[in-house]
Parts: sequence; C-alpha cells; structure tokens
Amino acid sequence: MQLDVNRPILDRNDTLARANRTLLDDKGVYVVNLLASPGAGKTSTIVATIEALRDTYRIAVIEGDIAGRVDAEKIKEMGIPAVQINTGGNCHLESDMVSKALAALDLDALDLIIVENVGNLVCPTDFYLGENAKVMILSVPEGHDKPQKYPGIFEASAAIILNKVDTMPVFDFNENEFRRVVAELNPQAPIFPIAAVKGQGIKAWTSWLSSQIEGFRGATCD
Repeated sequence: MQLDVNRPILDRNDTLARANRTLLDDKGVYVVNLLASPGAGKTSTIVATIEALRDTYRIAVIEGDIAGRVDAEKIKEMGIPAVQINTGGNCHLESDMVSKALAALDLDALDLIIVENVGNLVCPTDFYLGENAKVMILSVPEGHDKPQKYPGIFEASAAIILNKVDTMPVFDFNENEFRRVVAELNPQAPIFPIAAVKGQGIKAWTSWLSSQIEGFRGATCD
C-alpha cells in the first residue's frame, strides 16, 4: 500500500479553490495564474499586460511573494488595485490565501485578476487556486532545456510566454529545440515570444488573453 501524504493537503486546497471559482463565476471575473521562476519577468509582463488592456478591462493583481511589498506597490502606482500575499516561506500560493485576497477586492468592479504566484517551477503547479488558466513564463537566460527538466509546469499551462527574447543573441538558447519539446509536452499551448520591458510581442499575448476572457464571458452569460 502506498500513501500519498500530500493528498489531504491538495484535497483541502481544491475544495477551497472550487469555492473561489464559484464566487468568481458569479461575479464574472476571469483569473490568470502566472507561474515562473524568480527573475523570469512576471511583474514586467503584468505591467505590460495592464498597459495593453486597462482601457478594455477592469484589472486587479494579487501578488504572491515570500516577503516584501515591492511588486504590489509598483502595480498600485499604476492606479491598479493590488493585494499582497506574503507566504512567510511557502514556495507557492494556496487557495485559502487567494480567498482572503479576493475578500479584499471589489469583485463587482473587476473583469480580470492577474495572480503573480511565488517564483518557483515546481510547487505552484499542483495547487489550483480557482483560476481560469495557468500561464507559464520562461525567460531566455534560463535556458531552452527547462521543459525537459520541469515538464509538469509546461504540461499544466494553457499558454507559455517566452520572455526576454531580445537577449537571445547573447545566450545559447535553442528556440527550435525549446518549441519542439514544448509541443511534445503540451501541443495545445500557444507560445508567445515577448520582451516585456520593451513591449515587444505583447499584442499577440494580450489578444490571446482577451479571447479567453471573452470566451469566459460568453460561457457565464449562457
């Protein structure tokens, strides 16, 4: 007999996550859960996404970090509601943390919530928060071999953002190999090459995100 010691934790998390999803469906709020390693450019991608979509959708951000408020303050300076979650050491967000963050937001005044998960390529993959989609960000300096080393996060993602593509000439990044392995792991997931701080490639990424939001709206209105 083999016992999965993580199962009770995941079962409790999933129960709370479903409650989050029920609330968000009722309010008509789409949620994207951004996963990446530290330094991949989650916050810069969020900033670029907000700049592209803020005239179309009412947006808020939930920032997950082990400690600190730097990223949340940056988002607030843009005039966007932001809630900071400090995990105190946990390597991922959990649904109860997100539930408390949702209680601090005016959901009736929102269309889109972007969750910036804690920087980690392993733990956040297994924890459903009530989001509509997980999206994974990989930066070019991390290397093209990450899908082989961390397949789970690529398999779980609805879309994959390849950030910092402007640095590709400097690094030994084999984009063709990267795309080949991703296609084997998750052939349905589109890949969006971007340079977030320069705004490069953001239109394709935000057009896809907009299509997901509109599809969600259509489904919840039926």
